[in-house]
Amino acid sequence: MPLYVLNQDGRPGMTRRQCTGEYKIKPIKRQVRELLGYPHPQRVPKDVFVEQWVGISTDEFHRAKDADVRYMRNRHPLIDLGWSRSDCLRYLTSLGLADTPKSSCLGCPYHGNAQWRHIRENPEEWRDVVEFDAAIRAGNARANASGTRLLGQAFLHRSRVPLSEAPIDHVTAAEWAARQQEIDDRTAVVEDLENGVVDGCSPWACRSGDPVRSDFDLTA
Repeated sequence: MPLYVLNQDGRPGMTRRQCTGEYKIKPIKRQVRELLGYPHPQRVPKDVFVEQWVGISTDEFHRAKDADVRYMRNRHPLIDLGWSRSDCLRYLTSLGLADTPKSSCLGCPYHGNAQWRHIRENPEEWRDVVEFDAAIRAGNARANASGTRLLGQAFLHRSRVPLSEAPIDHVTAAEWAARQQEIDDRTAVVEDLENGVVDGCSPWACRSGDPVRSDFDLTA
């Protein structure tokens, strides 16, 4: 994963991002191969594949891509439904799950201050990330053992100070904007659930206004 680095000469930097490939894509491919019965290095036949559903909404449609291997075929059900993040929030709210948190790794350097504060509310999780932050200060343990130490110091927080000392109580302009957007989204959700959608249907069904076809004769 990418880490904030303070180089030996005091200049700030960042390591290469590789957590998605190492901790998500590779393990998923390995597991898929095992489920199909063709673990590496066996060749997977052309007509053998899995359908992988990826939860990317219309807000991030540019992230929707085809799989780079033939034995996996990506589907994007939220995009097929035309669901945005707000639509997902409406659906969760209707089920009483409006407080469902975003998924992310506990020690992700891309956390904002609000996410770090949320983790701090759980003493066990906070202790884990603080210890992890301290452990990475000199770089990768395996690299250190082989004599290729990091030329500087690594940190989880963008301030490049130990996480236990980082200014996570500071509310940035970006966080204020995100808070307002969340308030706007939730207000829209409440209004839609209370007043109904303009097109006359639920926010997670057809909203196009097009006539609905049926194979049944409803006049009988």
